[in-house]
Amino acid sequence: MKIYNLFPLLAGRLNQWKPHLERAAHMGFDWIFVNPVQLTGQSGSLYSIKDYFALNPKLLSEKGTATPEAQMKAVVAEAEKLGLSMMVDLVINHCAYDSALLKQHPEWFAKKNGQIAHPSCVHDGQEVVWRDLARFDHLHTSDREGLYRYCLKTVEYLLELGFKGLRCDAAYQLPSDFWRRLIADVRKKWPDTVFAAETLGCNPEQTKDTARAGFDYIFNSSKWWDFSSPWLMEQYHLTRETVPSISFPESHDTARLFAEVNGNADAMKQRYLFAALFSAGVMMPMGFEYGFRKSLHVVDSRPEDWETPAIDLTGFIQHVNAVKSRYPVFMEESVTEVLPYHPNHSILLLWKASPKTHSEALIILNKDVWHRQYFQTDNLNHYVQSVAPMVDASPEWAMEYLPAPFGFELAPGMGRILVADRA
Repeated sequence: MKIYNLFPLLAGRLNQWKPHLERAAHMGFDWIFVNPVQLTGQSGSLYSIKDYFALNPKLLSEKGTATPEAQMKAVVAEAEKLGLSMMVDLVINHCAYDSALLKQHPEWFAKKNGQIAHPSCVHDGQEVVWRDLARFDHLHTSDREGLYRYCLKTVEYLLELGFKGLRCDAAYQLPSDFWRRLIADVRKKWPDTVFAAETLGCNPEQTKDTARAGFDYIFNSSKWWDFSSPWLMEQYHLTRETVPSISFPESHDTARLFAEVNGNADAMKQRYLFAALFSAGVMMPMGFEYGFRKSLHVVDSRPEDWETPAIDLTGFIQHVNAVKSRYPVFMEESVTEVLPYHPNHSILLLWKASPKTHSEALIILNKDVWHRQYFQTDNLNHYVQSVAPMVDASPEWAMEYLPAPFGFELAPGMGRILVADRA
């Protein structure tokens, strides 16, 4: 999956989404992910859903005469004409605190000191409480069947709008047997529905347990890797054979990468290249391609926050996505290893091998986004198992001939992508 995250509050009303869909298709994405589109509670947060069977009026055309559902279906149809499937957030771990559900079904919710509980987390040693939210209790409710049926109806409502995939928010907070049943029931009518589990912030055992619940994808944490520490490979191999994962260079929950790297376009290219080729799937939020600095906000973002492009990475992203689509080794959870390369510690050597297609890839990445680094080896074939010749599939400055010995100066953050077919 190559996913473009169209953030609803920044994109504006549904009749304004077409240019964003066209740009995503041009860059080679094949999926559009949109954050929650349902009616929000008093806080206005996209993730504080008040009514699961009504659409957010902020997204509807001001002059449109079509019903809200018809407007959404029209956008989905527009996307499909461009070769794009659409995925939407499924938020059933909590709802808005001012939802009618709290009075209609108080037994569905977790309690604390006799009151319906808010979701919370610990950040930097301090408890953070989302007071606009009420936490469903899928595990201990006295009416598990009623709550399950309500969630199933919610999924059916979204799929009837034309969505083909669901990003399941905080999936690890719900029991695995709940997901197994829901996925199985949904696929009786919509067999091709894609389920992606958001598992960021959970421990390894929670990740593994969630991965086994029938999901098609989980999201990994490669965005935070320093290209050296062992933890990413440990996480990757923990679930690699169970479920493929999706990488991202930034998300709607993170700061903008362009702001974090002080406007370094090479760092942006490096992170997108790595995210796209590291795991089976990749996701990128709107604005990344233009070096936006203002973070996406689930309450306050508006179309007026669209920034004047500081850079234009659309061509580069298009090339990277084309490489990912062309070579199967980049479209699966390949066998992946960091290889030792002692002469220059600023260079990452990442070897990938596909057990399905017998193809291999060697990624030679300059970790340094500020300085050029030199890579040299007597024979590139020492790093792969294939006896077949390697080809340079790099998105920039690809070489027609790979000499032996091989030496090349890598520009800041640059990645050279070499592919071989063992067959």
